[in-house]
Amino acid sequence: MIEVLRLTHRIRRDPRLSSHVALTARAFLADKIYYSGDHDAAFESSINNTVNRFGGNFEILYVKDAIKFVQKRKEQGFFIIHLTAYGEKLMKVIHKIRAHKNILIIVGSERVEPEFYELADANLSVTNQPISEVSALAVFLHEYFEGKELDAKFGNAKLIFNPSKTGKNITKLDNI
Repeated sequence: MIEVLRLTHRIRRDPRLSSHVALTARAFLADKIYYSGDHDAAFESSINNTVNRFGGNFEILYVKDAIKFVQKRKEQGFFIIHLTAYGEKLMKVIHKIRAHKNILIIVGSERVEPEFYELADANLSVTNQPISEVSALAVFLHEYFEGKELDAKFGNAKLIFNPSKTGKNITKLDNI
């Protein structure tokens, strides 16, 4: 089980970026995304609409207290990863991380509270440079799954994008 926690979603500032974090989590085979901060029904609806159209079992859920949520996941045996530019180099430890099947990946928004660094079993960086949480999440999941996620098939899809040199090639499936 691979889960993602998006910290401190802000409706007025983050709707597009939080959506990109969620879409990346889904496309790169995370099972769920949780988010804290502002509860946003429109955000949830948008992600659920994508799952409904393009398939899979991905879920989006709101958590009121992110620290308590992480503590609970840790008690349940999840390996907690915090993606941060200040962390250990991902490529030096990814082979050890693959041994864990239940992982919670924390990605920030605004300044991340020190408690998250302390709760994490691993504070990881994909590069020690400023980086988007979307790209950090994509690189982490790509390395975790060793590229296999790029050819994943999503069950219950109503629409499928087909590779095309030019233009859009979309298949509408019979289950619409």
